[in-house]
Amino acid sequence: MFPTIPLAKGTVTPNTTASHTTAAPGFIDQLLNKIPLPRWAIYTIFAVIVLMFLVCIICICAKCCCKSKKKIKKKPDNQINLQGVIGSSTTSLVQHGSDDAGYGSAKNRGRLLYSLEYKAQELTVGLKEAAALTAMDRSGTSDPYVKVYITPNKSKTFETKVYRKTLNPVFNEHFTFKIDKAELNESTIVMKVFDFDRFSKHDIIGELRLQLGIIDWNHVIEEWEDLREPSKFEDEILGEICFSLRYVPTTNKLTVVILEAKNLKSMDKGGSSDPYVKVQLALDKKKWKRKKTSVKKSTLNPYFNESFTFDVSFEQIQRVHLMISVWDHDKLSRNDAIGKIFLGCDAAGNQLRHWADMLSNPRRPVAQWHNLLSNEQVDSTLDLKHTVRIPFINKNF
Repeated sequence: MFPTIPLAKGTVTPNTTASHTTAAPGFIDQLLNKIPLPRWAIYTIFAVIVLMFLVCIICICAKCCCKSKKKIKKKPDNQINLQGVIGSSTTSLVQHGSDDAGYGSAKNRGRLLYSLEYKAQELTVGLKEAAALTAMDRSGTSDPYVKVYITPNKSKTFETKVYRKTLNPVFNEHFTFKIDKAELNESTIVMKVFDFDRFSKHDIIGELRLQLGIIDWNHVIEEWEDLREPSKFEDEILGEICFSLRYVPTTNKLTVVILEAKNLKSMDKGGSSDPYVKVQLALDKKKWKRKKTSVKKSTLNPYFNESFTFDVSFEQIQRVHLMISVWDHDKLSRNDAIGKIFLGCDAAGNQLRHWADMLSNPRRPVAQWHNLLSNEQVDSTLDLKHTVRIPFINKNF
């Protein structure tokens, strides 16, 4: 009915059939059509997979964050504030009852009341009561008991009764060890508090370790002590070492004189050793300077009397660790470590006392005996960072 209008070249005619045809299905639609499940089920499965993937990522991230927080977490602040230390008393710098083995943490483990009495070559240990113990069971309580023994001659071990569902048990039990005075002075008493479990390994709540050689036996000892973290290393007699320390702030000189050692652990088949001593400084937990004594042949009681001087500024003395280690020299094989200790502002016990005495008495040598500890125990406490030396270049990285 209408006149036909010719179209210009290159124009597109409207597609009147577009509404009646559908586009070819895509790849995803083809794939979904091949799965013998309704679309809602497929979408649900896909959503669950995506959710599980996201949960895994979140868990991995959370674990990494926890690890980094543990690494960053600071140790208890036991450092000495050197302001006003020079020439002052060191009594307030050393914790009461601390000793050479005071490496454990006493945080939130509870307290133990004990008594000690020594007479007629018998040591009587009284376990009175405990308070505010850590809850080890799901019910918020524990089933505590105490195990007590003497090291290094661990000949007898005593245990108290188990007290059910309490964090404040009253033991009132006494145990007697036969021990002469000479052995007593070289021994340590260990009191470990456990949580009893009938069907699994008993969990340790905390422990006390007391050096018997530094206790005044003129009267009965009875006092409360905070429980500490259990030691990873059992006590072993490795020997003792005596050395003196002297620090001169005006010249920044730290002088260490290795005097002698005694009762060292025998490392050779003949029952002797060839000991020498390494004196090492670590600054900011990185190995810094090192010197060593001469080797003394075939002896467990060497006398050295050798002096070593280090340049250490007053600012560095607050961050430095002094490590004294005794080694057994061997010509044909690797040298064996006998024992080790470390001193510094964040040391503990007699080591802290010796370091504090040195700082409090500038220019005057301060000598003291120390019990050697295992290398593993000291190294795990210090957690030193290892440096890599590039050959032919006098630099550490």
